[in-house]
Amino acid sequence: MNASKPRRALVIGGSMSGLFAAILLRRAGWDADIYERVDVGLIGRGAGIVTHAELRTVLRAAGCDPSEDFGVEITMRRTLDRTGVLAGELVCPQTSTSWDRVFRMLREQCPDERYHIGKELQCIDDAGDRVVAHFADGTSAEGDLLVGADGFRSNVRADVLPAVKPVYAGYVGWRGLVDEDALPAPVHADVFEAMVFGLPPNEQFICYPVAGRDNDLRPGHRRCNFVWYRPAEESSELRQLLTDASGRFHALGIPPPLVRTEVIASLREASRTLLAPQLDAVVRLAPLPFLQPIFDVETPHMVVGRVAIVGDAAFLARPHVAAGVTKAAEDAMALANALRVHDDVAAALAAFQRERLPVNRRIMQRGRELGGYLQPHLLSPVALAAAERHHGPETVMSEIAVLDFLKDGRLSG
Repeated sequence: MNASKPRRALVIGGSMSGLFAAILLRRAGWDADIYERVDVGLIGRGAGIVTHAELRTVLRAAGCDPSEDFGVEITMRRTLDRTGVLAGELVCPQTSTSWDRVFRMLREQCPDERYHIGKELQCIDDAGDRVVAHFADGTSAEGDLLVGADGFRSNVRADVLPAVKPVYAGYVGWRGLVDEDALPAPVHADVFEAMVFGLPPNEQFICYPVAGRDNDLRPGHRRCNFVWYRPAEESSELRQLLTDASGRFHALGIPPPLVRTEVIASLREASRTLLAPQLDAVVRLAPLPFLQPIFDVETPHMVVGRVAIVGDAAFLARPHVAAGVTKAAEDAMALANALRVHDDVAAALAAFQRERLPVNRRIMQRGRELGGYLQPHLLSPVALAAAERHHGPETVMSEIAVLDFLKDGRLSG
């Protein structure tokens, strides 16, 4: 890039995707500011993340050190049958970390003066050679490029690709965290040091260890993270799950504190009936389980004019691939690299899109393959039979949260 012509990027969204984009763009010689819609810090989320080598590579490129206190090392995968007996085991070394840990690492690389909160995007003006973002507080910002990194509810995508909407996949993911020291010793011995699966009919349960509060990795101070995928018909059961005690329906996801007590009680009863006793204990001990409807978001383009869309704003893949953070990181890396190589913004964006569209589409396809048997009420008998191939213990343990399905083991070429 020509140093005599400084360029400016407006990054919409201050979560992981936006941080990767802004940090890597700044390292590529651009000025980059983040505009986050909420007016409070995003620190404090405890959701677990299964990491991949590709994520570590991009973290290093962003100036972070993932070699120290990054997460909990997992070696084994296990499947327990309904009675709690071992139904399968597989060696699969991985590191599990938390959303909060990765966010903190990235946030430390972004100067406070470049991170603007309370900036909800209203609309975008793309003049061809410049792009302007208008915010709800009446302010605006102008740059050479706008990056939509604002998640699956993206205001950027809604502005430039209004026809693209989240599509419900037919099932929900229940999540919860249990303090390590709350687990009875026999349960801890069976589930804590591994990624453990339970496979009720047309459902999937996974639990694995993550850091404790404030990234505490000391034995006894960590936590057990679980996710349980369960079918829920959209017009009836899903609507009930996403309706709070006041009767308000939360279409794209209900805030965790608003999940009704009777809904959680029903989950615990299902756990007692369907899961191995060790996994039932994990669900029973989670103080505040919450649920997320599973959606697909797939854009036809990642570039519209001077707007680039990255991460979940462009492609929200089902979580079975466990590639959400990694693909957002590599989207940002590909964008920064293209802008470093090409002085012309249009040429850079075209190169970025050529690289990332096929990869994201493949991840979307894989997520649907792995999640097909969780939506039996939506599939034809032929499609359901095909989906069942991904439901046996050996298959599940070898396919979930791994990237081997990509030809060369990487998310990008």
